[in-house]
Amino acid sequence: MSENTFVATDQNFEEEVIKSTVPVVIDFWAAWCGPCKMIAPTLDELAQEFAGKAKIGKLNVDENREIAGKYGIRGIPSLLLFKDGEIKDQMVGVHSKQEISNMISKSL
Repeated sequence: MSENTFVATDQNFEEEVIKSTVPVVIDFWAAWCGPCKMIAPTLDELAQEFAGKAKIGKLNVDENREIAGKYGIRGIPSLLLFKDGEIKDQMVGVHSKQEISNMISKSL
C-alpha cells in the first residue's frame, strides 16, 4: 500500500467510495493473488498521477466479504470504477497502465 492509495473496507466503503465527489477505482485483491501483486505498483503510480482528480482504493476480498459479495466479485484482481455512487466501468485481470489510465480518464 502506498501513501496515494487507501484501504477500502466493508465499514468505510459507503463514505470513501459511494459518497465520493471524485471517481474511485477499487482494486479487489487478496494477499495470495500473484496477479494482484503484479498490478499493485501500477495502481500506486496512477493514484499519484490522478491525485485530486480520482482516488484508488484497495479492498482485500478475504477480509471484506460483504462488499466483494455485493458486487459479485468472482475473479481477482478486479477493478471497479465508481462515479456518483455507481459502477461506470470495470476490468478483471492484469491490464496495462495505459488501459487503466484510459478507464479513469474517461470518467473525469
